[in-house]
Amino acid sequence: MEPNLVIALLLAVLVGVSLGLLGGGGSILTVPILTYLVGMDPQQAIAASLFVVGVTSAVSVFTHSRAGRVRWKTGLIFGAAGMAGAFAGGTVGGFIPGTILMVLFAAMMIATATAMIRGRKKVAAGHDSEPTALPVARIVLDGFLVGIAAGLVGAGGGFLIVPALTLLGGLPVAVAVGTSLLVIAMQSSAGLVAHLFTVALPWPTILAFTGIAVAGSFVGVALAGRIPETALRRGFGIFVLAVGALVLTLELPQLIPLVTGA
Repeated sequence: MEPNLVIALLLAVLVGVSLGLLGGGGSILTVPILTYLVGMDPQQAIAASLFVVGVTSAVSVFTHSRAGRVRWKTGLIFGAAGMAGAFAGGTVGGFIPGTILMVLFAAMMIATATAMIRGRKKVAAGHDSEPTALPVARIVLDGFLVGIAAGLVGAGGGFLIVPALTLLGGLPVAVAVGTSLLVIAMQSSAGLVAHLFTVALPWPTILAFTGIAVAGSFVGVALAGRIPETALRRGFGIFVLAVGALVLTLELPQLIPLVTGA
């Protein structure tokens, strides 16, 4: 087995831990790992990340559910809208040059990392529990827009979904994390289907990566609530910011000829 592949499979543990613990961050790690270590082209890496993150999230959501940290009604509404957006984004993404996709991905990483470092907005005092009347129209709109981003570049879902569920759905952070995994699983499946029309995937590698990520997700769920969430999120945000800047540095020189036609 190639050394880079071994490293990539070891890093798959972090993908699972991130999803289980924070309700996001899986694709932020998966796409660069599959692109730069495994050697997939960007379209393949994005499609593969949707499979890895979707399966890992689907497993984790039931673990969170047993602990009472999933609101199925809110998650299903947000997730259904996200599936429509992810399918649209995934369809378009299959026809965009890989370099442009990676630049968009890096921009998403930097925006996500900035939001993580700054922290989530505090929820108003009267919103400590799920409201009796959900703002369905707003949840559908936000779900669709988040789905487009996730389907297009395979990232940005979890760390956009969690604050949206907290603010719109009135969910406590721990419940929003568990519910976000339901949304991620739903929209990842739709985005993957769209990508499969234009991309062929190396399934043995992807299945091995997914299995390790799922194992890591159990560690993340077990750690949920035991590690200070704010410090963990900010530390992870700094790491994501650094990786995003690195991806941008690597991809921008290749973007200039595409834009200028040189």
